[in-house]
Amino acid sequence: DAIDFRTGSGLNFTVLPSRGLDISYAEYQGIPLCWRSSTGDVNPAYYEPEGLGWLRSFYGGLLTTCGMRQVGVPGEDDEEALGLHGRVSNIPAKNVWVDSRWEGHRYMLWAQGKVKETAALGEHLSRTRRIWTELGSHTLHIEDIVENLGYQDSPHMYLFHINIGFPILTEDSELLAPSSHVTPRDETAAADLNNYKLCEPPTVDFQEQAFYHEMEPDVDNHIRVALVNRSFNNGQGIGVSVRYHKTQFPNFVQWKMCGEGTYVMGLEPSNCGVEGRAKERERGTLQYIEPGGRRHYEVEIGVLTSNEEIDEFQEKIAKTQN
Repeated sequence: DAIDFRTGSGLNFTVLPSRGLDISYAEYQGIPLCWRSSTGDVNPAYYEPEGLGWLRSFYGGLLTTCGMRQVGVPGEDDEEALGLHGRVSNIPAKNVWVDSRWEGHRYMLWAQGKVKETAALGEHLSRTRRIWTELGSHTLHIEDIVENLGYQDSPHMYLFHINIGFPILTEDSELLAPSSHVTPRDETAAADLNNYKLCEPPTVDFQEQAFYHEMEPDVDNHIRVALVNRSFNNGQGIGVSVRYHKTQFPNFVQWKMCGEGTYVMGLEPSNCGVEGRAKERERGTLQYIEPGGRRHYEVEIGVLTSNEEIDEFQEKIAKTQN
C-alpha cells in the first residue's frame, strides 16, 4: 500500500504505511529528489534484523527512519543483539488516517499513523507520525512523537536518513550547512575531510564516508542544511533543504557515498552517532525515555527551485555563522 501526495506545485511524494510511514520517493516537476537503491520497495515481511540484513530492505528514498532503540552499526549492548539501524522502518503503521481539508485559505493534506516497537516482557515504544503539506507548496513537514508506554527506562536512538541522489547530486553539487566543526567518523573519511562538502563523479571502489557536524542554530534554535546544484538545467539551479530543531536533534551526520550505482549523499539529523548503542553508552551520550515520557521531533524538507532561492537560503545560514 502507498499514499501519493500531489501538491499541485510539482512536488509529489509517496508515503508507505507498511514501512512505518517513511517516504519512498519524491520528485519536483518530474525531477527526482532522492536516491533509490537497487532493492526497490520491500515488504517488511522480508526484513532481516540480524547484522547488516537491514540493507536488504533499505530502498533509500527521501526518508528512511532509523531507531527507535538502536542506530548505526550492528553489535551487542546490555546482552541484546542489535542489527544495523534498528527496526522502526520495517514496522507497519496502524491507525493510518489520510485526509485533506480547507483551513482558512490553505488546503491542507496529511497522513498519520502509529508504529509500535514492542516485545512481550520487553520494551514498549510507540511513535505517532504526521506528514503534512499544503496545496501549492514545495515543502513537506514530518512531526513525530515517541512515547515510552512501558514501565522501565528505554534506550532511545533516533535518526532521519534523508537520501539525495542524481541529478541534484553531481560533481557540481555542494553541501550548505552552518557547521562550526566537522569530525570524520573514521580514517577513510579523515582522508577526504577537506572535500566533505563536495562529491566526485561516480567512482570505482569508492568507500563510504561519514562526517559528524556541529551546527550553529538560528535565533529560533533551528538548523538549516541543503544539498544544492547550481549548474542544474543550464544554471537554473536546484536543491533539497532540511530544517530541524537543534534541541530535538542535537547531532547531524553526513553520509557520502559517491560510488558507481550507489551515488548518494545522506543528510541525517539525529540524537546520536552511527557507531551503535554500545558505543553511545560507552561515551555516556546514550539517551533514554522514562516511563510515560515523550520526545517530539519536527523536520521540514523543501525544494530550492532556483539559484535565487539557493542564494537566499545561503544568506540565512551565513547569518547564523556570524
